[in-house]
Amino acid sequence: MTTTIRGGQLARLLGQWHSLPGRHRSPDYAALAAAVRGLLSDGRLPLGVRLPAERELAEALAVSRTTVSAAYRTLRETGHLTSRRGAGSWTTLPNGHRVATSGLWTPDDDRSVIDLGVAASAAPAELVPAARAAADDLPRYLGSAGYHPTGLIELREVVAAGYRERGVATSAEQILITGGTQQALDLVLRLLTPPGSPVLVEAPTYPNALAALSARRARISTHGLDTATGWDGEMLLGALRQTRPRLSYVIPEFHNPTGHLMTTDLRERLVATAHSTGTDLVVDESWVDLRLDGGEMPPPVAVFDRHSRVVSIGGMSKGYWGGLRIGWVRASAPLVQRLAAIRVGVDMASPVLEQLVAVRLLAQSAQILGDRRAELRRQRDVLAAAITELLPEWSFVLPPGGATIWAELDGPISSALARAAEDVGVRLAPGPRFGLDGTLERYLRLPFALPAEDLTEAVRRIASVRHDLDRASTPSWRTPSVIA
Repeated sequence: MTTTIRGGQLARLLGQWHSLPGRHRSPDYAALAAAVRGLLSDGRLPLGVRLPAERELAEALAVSRTTVSAAYRTLRETGHLTSRRGAGSWTTLPNGHRVATSGLWTPDDDRSVIDLGVAASAAPAELVPAARAAADDLPRYLGSAGYHPTGLIELREVVAAGYRERGVATSAEQILITGGTQQALDLVLRLLTPPGSPVLVEAPTYPNALAALSARRARISTHGLDTATGWDGEMLLGALRQTRPRLSYVIPEFHNPTGHLMTTDLRERLVATAHSTGTDLVVDESWVDLRLDGGEMPPPVAVFDRHSRVVSIGGMSKGYWGGLRIGWVRASAPLVQRLAAIRVGVDMASPVLEQLVAVRLLAQSAQILGDRRAELRRQRDVLAAAITELLPEWSFVLPPGGATIWAELDGPISSALARAAEDVGVRLAPGPRFGLDGTLERYLRLPFALPAEDLTEAVRRIASVRHDLDRASTPSWRTPSVIA
């Protein structure tokens, strides 16, 4: 089913859309069409959404129907709107332009490049001692075949205890250990998303989640996050009710890439709506340990689950180390067993030694995560100060947690800027990689997981090439980089 946006909802998204006064003031219809194009390019208005009828939008905007009719005609002429008599008008992009959501290649190991494509920190000092201690624990498992499809019981117990501390009653039988959060997502999609299933995701969202969904040939629809305020509850829940997707993927804790934190009220309403629409919620908790500012965390989405609709995935890549490929799924015990059966056909089980290392590290979580949060807080503030000083035309909201700043640029230049930055030794993840269909060119994700001096130098280099873009020659081809 095509999602429909109501007149009042679109009016709220458009905000102050009128043309600025002056000698060269453009007609209202042109300003309205330009504002809708801006929403599309920023990803705040998804593609394939049916716009309100002309009369309805005219009433919501307090303008004449003639103005809306002319704006819609302009949008059709530019390829941003497709209309069919009796069926309405829905959003498109010119010439069917699309940007693939897969095809992430690993970059060369070039230490001279400042890599801002990966939002993950270096390993903590505690890793090597934990690995040595885990090696001493290994003999207890050497007498068996070493295959544990659901994971070592001691690690599952520790992960379950973490959920209980956050207020979610959880047993070890509800935990499946995986080879990182990405494998956790892949296994859940294999089980819950048959090919061609409708799926609802945020825009922007994590690129590798889009790649996994594309691999399942899912029919992806989106709901946009506002750069400043995050989720629009009415739009999100309305999209669920209208599309009734088989599955919805959300990142409620320090959303990647925007850094927003979903409110408690919306979490509760989201679960209730998902139950009413028959939608499974996949909740990515990769960033949950990385609150950088004060205040209590909202309860996990799973707290509000009464019908086994919520599947939580998480792991140790962001809080600990990406090279330790330990992730997990928290779900109902029967669902965990079904996931384990699928997992056997993928890679049998996670490495025993890495799981034992994870047990050791999780026992020191207070110290490790405390140090990590302090480090990221300092680096976030350094990055924010550098952007403000060297690129004052850009705007952003300081994230309360996570490891990324989602910057709004001074023009639709994200991809061009990423190409230019490579020439000065900076690897970037341009905005379109976090959405569908070539949108989000006005945005750029800037992680602050690197040392402060690297972040300052990276922004200096970016600023040095920014002003050359307006007179740049035809861009050369680049090899896409891995994004995490």
